[in-house]
Amino acid sequence: MIHHLSCASFRPLLAPRMVAHCVLVERDRGLLLVDTGLGTGDLADPRRLGQPFRAAVRPVLDRRLTAIEQVRALGHDPADVTDIVLTHLDLDHAGGVGDFPRATVHVHATELEAARHPRLTERSRYVAAQWSDADLEAHPAGGDEWLGFGGVHSLGDDVLLVPLHGHSRGHQGVAIARPGGGWLLHAGDAYFSAGDKQRPRRCPAGLRAFQVAIAADNKQRLANLDRLQELHAAHGGEVTMFSAHDASELAELQGSSA
Repeated sequence: MIHHLSCASFRPLLAPRMVAHCVLVERDRGLLLVDTGLGTGDLADPRRLGQPFRAAVRPVLDRRLTAIEQVRALGHDPADVTDIVLTHLDLDHAGGVGDFPRATVHVHATELEAARHPRLTERSRYVAAQWSDADLEAHPAGGDEWLGFGGVHSLGDDVLLVPLHGHSRGHQGVAIARPGGGWLLHAGDAYFSAGDKQRPRRCPAGLRAFQVAIAADNKQRLANLDRLQELHAAHGGEVTMFSAHDASELAELQGSSA
């Protein structure tokens, strides 16, 4: 079974309400979590998130939204989360890593290098205290292809790591096989608004500017956005694509059996 969770809520001044869309996958060998939102450590010490982040997105610091509490609410033991796959290590995606100390945390090798050795412009996006004690497994680009995307790394037949660099240096999407056929694609921060995946693109001006401002490589980000738009147009019936922060996409998937 696949569960769609919001593991944080944000109230930015110049954009619609945003979520931290995470996915819990029940597998035969344990639970797998895609992204973790904000965690209990962030709630215990909000200062580690940084004043610029808190002022810009105004996070709702509610323990009930943390991944660990939502895993419990679904009737699972958090210790059964064996794997965490991160689209990237930005502080609003990796905050809950420390709540699952037994899990192996999968991240793109380029992203881990960026987080461990950030450039001046990258320092505010990474909070090492969230993940420095975790069992990190860094994956280089793989050799597989998936629906036109190369460099794909497999974590079994049901989970694929799809490079989508640009938002951050080692940003990746996560493709999850649906039990009834087809795929889910967690596109992380490759786009922010559901309208971004459409042609013509429809995105609020504030969010469009924000995506440009925080991109590690905006040219690469736009190239991957173009590829995602192509994927959505050509394979929308086979691949259900969603981003990390659009509340409407989360609501739609929570209302379905996906």
